[in-house]
Amino acid sequence: MNNLIEKIKESLSSVLPITIIVVILHFVLTPMPTGLFMLFLTGAILLIVGMGLFTLGADISMMPMGERIGAELTKSRKLMALIIISFLMGFMITVAEPDLQVLARQVPSIADNVIIGAVAFGVGIFLVISLLRIVFQIKLSYVLLVFYAIIFVLAYFTPNDFVPVAFDSGGVTTGPITVPFIMALGLGVAAVRGGKSAHDDSFGLVALCSVGPVLSVLVLGLFYNTSGSYEEVVIAEVSNFRDIINIYMHEFPHFFKEVALALSPIVIAFIIFQFIFLKLPKTHLIKLSVGIIYTFLGLVVFLTGVNVGFLPAGNYIGHALAGLDYNWMLIPIGMVMGFFIVAAEPAVHVLNKQVEEVTGGAISKRAMLISLSLGVAVSIGIAMIRILTGISIWYFIVPGYAIALLLMFYVPQIFTGIAFDSGGVASGPMTATFMLPFAMGAADAVGGNILTDAFGLVAMVAMTPLITIQILGVVYKLKVGKFEKVEENITEDESNEIIDFEGGEQ
Repeated sequence: MNNLIEKIKESLSSVLPITIIVVILHFVLTPMPTGLFMLFLTGAILLIVGMGLFTLGADISMMPMGERIGAELTKSRKLMALIIISFLMGFMITVAEPDLQVLARQVPSIADNVIIGAVAFGVGIFLVISLLRIVFQIKLSYVLLVFYAIIFVLAYFTPNDFVPVAFDSGGVTTGPITVPFIMALGLGVAAVRGGKSAHDDSFGLVALCSVGPVLSVLVLGLFYNTSGSYEEVVIAEVSNFRDIINIYMHEFPHFFKEVALALSPIVIAFIIFQFIFLKLPKTHLIKLSVGIIYTFLGLVVFLTGVNVGFLPAGNYIGHALAGLDYNWMLIPIGMVMGFFIVAAEPAVHVLNKQVEEVTGGAISKRAMLISLSLGVAVSIGIAMIRILTGISIWYFIVPGYAIALLLMFYVPQIFTGIAFDSGGVASGPMTATFMLPFAMGAADAVGGNILTDAFGLVAMVAMTPLITIQILGVVYKLKVGKFEKVEENITEDESNEIIDFEGGEQ
């Protein structure tokens, strides 16, 4: 119980800043209808409770399960088993990822099942590639360089309306269910594989699993007519507190089913591994079962709160701000929101914790969070500039990814893996269900093209951490270099003193 209270306190500190910002905007610049405002506040409470339950559950169950399955797959030394099982798990988890379903509903002219299937196939293939990279010790920077080159060649031939959607799909796919499990899977494989680069190899799976969906959706764009209208956000009519309760109670079963479908492949796979290979004692299984329940309930509560309370509020505020005479305020307000909204992404805390543990505290959770927050703030600012000016996303993603890929050759390898993982993790459910509707509302208010101007925000959020985290790596490398130099000087001085002393003795 103490652990749960501690996790809820952490989630309170994460969700409170963005809640306060929206409350201030409500009273100062963009007053929302009373019912919508109450939906938002109720959603904020659900976010706090849901994130607390989820993070505790991920610590107890998702991470240990992923590590054990990854380790067992590697120990078996059966390459075909590794390929088949990792593909199936990547595919099945992605099919039920809630963020992906939100995005699929917004894409015109392509059936939801088609785009979800294509994205899931991409994740499955690239999860296999990610694990094979660890097994065969292929450098992550080389793999990323090759596949991003392919992405930009494909994007050149894809209709412009569809490019932002493709890059967004890579961001939303790596959500709160896939990230903890995929990261732990990589950690388990890397630990068994061993070698000097084991720590470095434990990162990079999320990065490559974000590449697959982009490639899949770009290929779809070559064959489908992508013109059409997006699905507008519907704001529910609320007149009293009973209406609020009814709306949330109506949505709970929907997200209950979604999360159950998403978690079931992981649970089933673990049960199979338990009976055939692991044979863990009963006490371990009870602890894992409790963790799964925490994870399940946490995600149901979190996703209900964010979809019912935050999504319509984000759309309304974006529309209202863009409708002001001084709509340039979208840029600084969007940046402030972006800075604080990262802390409310459940998977961010999972990543930051793993980074601190794997690096032995050399990269702290605080340093990671600040770097991510700055990156996302910049990306949201750029997204707002695009909405107000209609500038093509090409002017940002080409130089942005060029800088990120160039930095790979100047930072320690572990920072490349962490940076590209961070891009996928930062663009989670809060981005998909608050910031993207915020951008859609703003684009609609200024008369922009929703597909080319609002879409692409998730892509920008996924891109900027690649640069900021690798810059953190450059700083880390310089600090370590200076420290080693000082140590060398001290050692030399001490050895000189010893020689002088011995000479004096003689």
